[in-house]
Amino acid sequence: MSIVDLASMRQGKGGRVVRIEGGRGLRRRLEVLGVRVGIRIEKVSGYFMRGPVVVRSGNTEVAIGYGMARRIMVEVL
Repeated sequence: MSIVDLASMRQGKGGRVVRIEGGRGLRRRLEVLGVRVGIRIEKVSGYFMRGPVVVRSGNTEVAIGYGMARRIMVEVL
C-alpha cells in the first residue's frame, strides 16, 4: 500500500485518509464536508493539473478544490 495525495490518486481508486497537511481552518473546512482522518474515500473524478476533485464517502459525493486535494494524504487500498 502506498500513500499519495488525493489529487495524484487515480480515478476510481479508493483509500483511507491518513493525514491532512494544513492548518486548523483547512481541517475544519474539510470536516464540514465529511472528509477527516480515518475515513474511507473513493476518487470519482478529477482533472489533470487543476480543477475540482470529486470524492465519495459512503453515499455522499463532495467536490474539493485542487489545492485542498493536494494536502489530503490517502493510503491507497
